[in-house]
Amino acid sequence: MKPDSLPTPTSEHAPTRRYRIRDAAQTAPRPEPGLYLVATPIGNLGDVTLRGLELIAGADRLACEDTRVTAKLLARFGIERRMTAYHEHNAEEAGAALLADLAAGLSVALVSDAGTPLVSDPGYRLVREAIAADIPVVPIPGASAALAALLASGLPSDSFFFAGFPPQKEQARASRLEDLARIPGTLVFFEAPHRIADSLAAMQGAFGPRQAAVCRELTKAFETIYRGTLAELAAEFAAMERVRGEIVVCIAPPDAPQAASEADADAILTGLLAEMKPTQAAQEAARLTGLGRRDLYQRALALKDRR
Repeated sequence: MKPDSLPTPTSEHAPTRRYRIRDAAQTAPRPEPGLYLVATPIGNLGDVTLRGLELIAGADRLACEDTRVTAKLLARFGIERRMTAYHEHNAEEAGAALLADLAAGLSVALVSDAGTPLVSDPGYRLVREAIAADIPVVPIPGASAALAALLASGLPSDSFFFAGFPPQKEQARASRLEDLARIPGTLVFFEAPHRIADSLAAMQGAFGPRQAAVCRELTKAFETIYRGTLAELAAEFAAMERVRGEIVVCIAPPDAPQAASEADADAILTGLLAEMKPTQAAQEAARLTGLGRRDLYQRALALKDRR
């Protein structure tokens, strides 16, 4: 089915929707059929866009992660309407119902609890299935915690990589960070407050003395941005009794890689092995040479056996 051939829903599906901006009542036009991915505020409700409000109020269906969270946004702008819960635990059943509505020619506005839909939250599968069914998918840009943190970090923004949440288990996290270590751009992570101290320590071990920024509670009353080297930030958060709030971590790109021959690497490893275990020597040699830590670890083991 082509996008322009979607059937037109009957009027019973399109009641008049209204919203308020301060004391002024506004009428939301009914959008064309399709799936609208609507960004919502990450903290300060005043950051919602006018176009976003029109879609939230005017779409035939409003799908959200948590109806209790979205209800606060609706109340702020005087929007009275039903909501459909769509989250990772009911994605199969709720997604099928939303796709049926879309196939019937209705408009669906999809929002997350905060920020831009599909960024570390459900929705990807729904978008893929809508595209496969030739249903229009329309992004409605707005607030994004990742971009807000990048802007405030003071780190290079011409090239960046959003890495989501680091793995929770120590070994998996170390492996993931190692894979990201040589990306030539600023790294952006989300992290939970109760794991931030451990994650910063792991990041310092994987990335070395890079500059970084920890952005907490962006756009909210207690917004705080910490800047410094990863070692400094790791020590600062390790000393905190309790950390609260939503957190985004930005880490500067690596320095230009230094060309190192195998002979150079062996010479560096030999010196390091006099004082360190192979794992530590490989990590430090990776930082100094720009070579992969796994390969250096194998070389370190070989050098140790020779000794």
